[in-house]
Amino acid sequence: MHSIMESPSVSKGSLWAGRTLSGIVVLFMAFDGVTKVLKARQVIDAFARIGFPETTIVGIGASLLVWTALYVIPRTSVLGAILLTAHLGGATAANVRTGSPLFNTSFPIIFGVLVWLGLFLRESRLQALIPLRD
Repeated sequence: MHSIMESPSVSKGSLWAGRTLSGIVVLFMAFDGVTKVLKARQVIDAFARIGFPETTIVGIGASLLVWTALYVIPRTSVLGAILLTAHLGGATAANVRTGSPLFNTSFPIIFGVLVWLGLFLRESRLQALIPLRD
């Protein structure tokens, strides 16, 4: 009988697939956060295009780095995933509002799916919460 604290382990393949997907997500989000904190020219141009004030760039970048760090830490990974999803939802909404091309609009959606898929594959408690098979 399993207690609340115990959960079945995930397979090695699932664990490594989840780690790989999560690693891709973390690298991209960290890069995105750093370019915002450093106020790279491309970021300034993109913020102007979607109508966000330049004064918001560093704060959004710093928040993104914190959310990414929370995602990396096993104890806070679900909270990190929730906050990254919120960030990516805001990016999607901003792109929809400004009529951005389909790629710009769908990119944060794809990354949001990757955030949760990577976590799902490596976290048995999430698999127990959302059983995709019998």
